[in-house]
Parts: sequence; structure tokens; C-alpha cells
Amino acid sequence: MCRTPRLPALATRALLALFGLAMFLALPAAATQRVEIDGRFYLVDLPARPQGAALIVALHGGGGDPAQFAASSGLGQAATAAGYAVVFPAGSSRRGAERLLTWNGGYCCGFAARRGVADEAFLKAVIADAQRRFGLDGARVFVTGMSNGSILAETFAAQNPGAVRALAGVSGSMDAARVRVAGPVPVLLIHGTADRMVPYGGGQGSRSATRTDFASVASVLAAFLAAQPGVLAQTERRWETGAGDATAVRVTDWTAGGKARLRLITIEGGAHVWPGGARLSTGKTQGISATAEILRFFDQYR
Repeated sequence: MCRTPRLPALATRALLALFGLAMFLALPAAATQRVEIDGRFYLVDLPARPQGAALIVALHGGGGDPAQFAASSGLGQAATAAGYAVVFPAGSSRRGAERLLTWNGGYCCGFAARRGVADEAFLKAVIADAQRRFGLDGARVFVTGMSNGSILAETFAAQNPGAVRALAGVSGSMDAARVRVAGPVPVLLIHGTADRMVPYGGGQGSRSATRTDFASVASVLAAFLAAQPGVLAQTERRWETGAGDATAVRVTDWTAGGKARLRLITIEGGAHVWPGGARLSTGKTQGISATAEILRFFDQYR
């Protein structure tokens, strides 16, 4: 267990936060394109030099859509500035609407799950199309998602480990009791302990729009850990966010060969949000950026 370093002064943390925000706002806007595929679509943001770039597949939450998720996460701008290409695929909905979209993550959610939409096949088609169309690196694919999108991202990576370089799931838990992790894949999970939509400890969320009995974060982590070869060294660190409330962040790493094979970021008191995103309903996640943490994790496997 590693020791938590002394916290910097509050004024210093505030200045760093403001500096980070200014840098984020200064990022050049990505030229977003829309691509129609299989009766649906995806949005794509490309880096300045897309040829051979790694690809991030980013899945919106249930009831969201690609444009909403791109705007609220800021992932397109941040990732393209770092040299990644990012695709934001669209889920599905009744009557073919382009809003209030969901994904079939097995036990959740909404229209897509009820109809058994073949979303795994759709993601494979999106990846292949984007790689061919934009000249991207066919071997370096990363997946991430929020909530219902996280459920599908985790499920997709578990079932297709050879096709995914690394996974990052935010505020979502795949059906760990039924989904078999077919092989090792690096995983980052980010989840708040006060999530009332997809509870950190599992079960039905008090504010969930579905009656899903969600898997706990611990069970998802255990499923991916079981697929890892060899012995992993476990370390943990914790810090107060200094964001004007009592929320703290706890980061647990399982490492091998100098890389974090699995990382769990637990946000103590964190709600069902994309931490650091533009659509914060509370101040409890301002001390950490999911987008920055995901890119930092993905960079290890780029």
C-alpha cells in the first residue's frame, strides 16, 4: 500500500484547476464529421494527422446521443489534440429517432435491450468503416462509455479482448454474472459511491429509469482481474478533491511490467455523472476529469 502524498495548498490547487480549464478551453476545435452506416450513424473527430492514428470508440449514455456525449465529455477535443481519432456511434430508439438512444448491453437498457439490437456487430462495423474510410491504425482500438454506454463498452471488451487495446468504463456495470471475460484486457473503471442510477454496490438504483439489478463495481472488476495472467501488484492512493465539498478520490492500481493493467477510480460521494464533464448536476466531481484520466490510461497502451 503506497502512502498518500501531502496535499498542496488549496490556493495552489485552485490555480492548477483554473490553468487546466484554460488549457482545455484553448484546445483547437475538431472538425466533426457525420457518417451514415447500417441505417444509423456515427460522428467522428480526427486529429491533425489521422493517417495511422489510434481510434477511440466513445459510447453515449442511455437516453443520450453522440453530439450530446461529445459536448458533455469534451473527449473529442482532448483526444484529437493528443493524436487520437474518436468516433461517437449512435444507439437506437423506437421509430428511428436520433435522440433518447440506448444500447443493448445484455440486461440493460431500454429499447435496444428489449429488441435485442445487435450492437456488438454494429460497433464492429463502425470500427471497420472508420479505419478504412479515414486510414486509421487497424490494430489500436480503445473503447469507453458512460452509463449504458459503459455497460456495452465493458461487454464488448470482455467478449472481444483481442480487438481492444484498453477499456474505460464510467458509471456503468456490465452483467458480470453472465458475461464471460474471454481474455486479458487493460481496464479503467470510474464510479461514484453515491450513484443512484447504477449503484456502486450493485442492485436497483433508486433513481434508475429501468428495473435492472445492476452488477456491483467489485464484481465487474473481479471478472476482468480473473482474466489477467500472472501476479499483479496492488497499490492505492487517496486524496481530497479540494473542489469545495467533502468528496475524495481513491485510486487502486493492479500493475505488471510498470503498467496499470487494471485501475479503479472510486469517487467517494460521486453521483451518476461523467466526472469533470460539462453537465454536472452537483459539485461533487469537479476535482477529477474522467476524460483526462481515460487518456492518461489509454496512453500506456498506445
